[in-house]
Amino acid sequence: CFDTETTGIDANDAELVGISFAYEVHKGYYIPIPADQDAARSIVAEFKGILENPKIEKIGQNIKYDCIILKWYGVEVKGALFDTMIAHYLLEPELRHNMDYMAETYLKYKPVSITELIGGKGKPQKTMRDVPVEQVKEYAAEDADITLQLKEYLAPKLEAEGLNALYWEMEAPLVDALVELEYNGVRVDADFLAEYSKEITEQVLELESSIYKTAGAEFNIASPKQVGEVLFDHMKIPYRWRKTKTGQYSTNEEKLAELAHESPIVSDILRHRGLMKLKSTYVDALPKMVNPKTGRIHSSFNQALAATGRLSSNNPNLQNIPIRTPEGAKVREAFVPRNKDFVLLAADYSQIELRLIAEISGDEAMLEAFGKGQDIHSATAARVFGVPYEEVTKEQRYRAKTVNFSIIYGAGSTNLSRQLDIKRAEAKELIDNYFAQYQGLQRYMKETVDNARKLGYVKTLKGRRRYLRDINSRNAVIRGHAERNAINTPIQGTAADLIKLAMVNIHQAFQEAGFRSKMILQVHDELVFDAHREELDTIKPLIEEKMKTALPGLKVPILVGMGVGENWLEAH
Repeated sequence: CFDTETTGIDANDAELVGISFAYEVHKGYYIPIPADQDAARSIVAEFKGILENPKIEKIGQNIKYDCIILKWYGVEVKGALFDTMIAHYLLEPELRHNMDYMAETYLKYKPVSITELIGGKGKPQKTMRDVPVEQVKEYAAEDADITLQLKEYLAPKLEAEGLNALYWEMEAPLVDALVELEYNGVRVDADFLAEYSKEITEQVLELESSIYKTAGAEFNIASPKQVGEVLFDHMKIPYRWRKTKTGQYSTNEEKLAELAHESPIVSDILRHRGLMKLKSTYVDALPKMVNPKTGRIHSSFNQALAATGRLSSNNPNLQNIPIRTPEGAKVREAFVPRNKDFVLLAADYSQIELRLIAEISGDEAMLEAFGKGQDIHSATAARVFGVPYEEVTKEQRYRAKTVNFSIIYGAGSTNLSRQLDIKRAEAKELIDNYFAQYQGLQRYMKETVDNARKLGYVKTLKGRRRYLRDINSRNAVIRGHAERNAINTPIQGTAADLIKLAMVNIHQAFQEAGFRSKMILQVHDELVFDAHREELDTIKPLIEEKMKTALPGLKVPILVGMGVGENWLEAH
């Protein structure tokens, strides 16, 4: 078991301060590492034999971090990886997975807190380099020892719960793939973003003058309180909700979207908010995230956060780039190849969640539509509205698409009526017609909720579990939320398992072939590659094949879309 002490939480930007080891419980060893990089490398090299030996299992807590740190010091950690954080995540996806929590819960032991050494949030923080070695060694050696003890507690639990295959075939090898992916990073075009920032500022100023003109006065558009007063007191737009606890009007996005037809000022305010968020969160923030050592952004991917099994990312959060608006999509134009020998290649699963709901529910009508290669939204429209497939209108397809996704996410008639701007009775009729056509889907939803009530959990096709402790709650709102999770988790979770397995298989194939091309991003159902121009013809069919066959034995055909371009938007 090993652990690294460093100067920061960004593995691609921190310096090594020390390494701790434990190979029997209640004993830990700490090796301080000097600040001088040459001296540091020569000390780390002493442990290369153990760390790079593929026959020796490596144990860690959030081991991906330690592997990336050591990669910067010339060590490629090899061998089976047992990560206590991920093991616990598979066993209890909804709980916390930090070491202190697990030590107190399972070992009944309270470890030395890092805040005792370097200070907490809000205080002037030191780095581990500033803490005397005598203090660091106690903390660091204890970390390694506790992680080893947690491994001994968690490993038998994985086996007992039937989660061994999921851990060793998917999550553990995914750590290797993510180490490589995060270390590689992605280049962004700072000049493009600087220009785009100016463009957005101009659009914002135009919107502001339009908003002030309609309102008849200037006010702070960023203040929800002032927006509420202008819209509902001054302009007398009807407000039909409860006020907030502090007696203010609620002006969140959902409420304003419902009022968009009342006055053009509402759409202008929503657009203003969207542009300001885009500018501050991405356009102006991305250049500041570029690592000075590499000239690239190294987003961090979290394997133990979303209870469905999906990966999430931060610094930056790539999942939240608002790609549905043209302004949001344009942010992707800033992501570019590492140099002129490369292009960006994007590969994404087509309508994967709908394909998987057809697979998991076994609904014959859905399976038939996918089997014929039909567009599922048009096929749904044809069935629900009773028209031939070839005669489905754009409006009918749009409605069917909205219903398809509403059903997956458990939205009722109220929600659907709001989304489609139709009466609730009309929305209810749409849903009834939908289930009359897709009876297998309705049966699946009922059976899944019934089983979840009995077992207390649901599973993905690969056996990932999510516990639903509120499924039998007496509170209808809480119970309804758990029921929606019961229906949705097997679908979202299987989609997560599918792309994770694809990443593992692609990573291993790239390693074996020694390609110069690199996997650099994973966002929702899409993988992005820095593809070497000379390797394009070889890797395109390989990526497609690995993505399609990641979950063998499915009845539903899996489709993968691919694009190549000089930036991510072009490739998408």
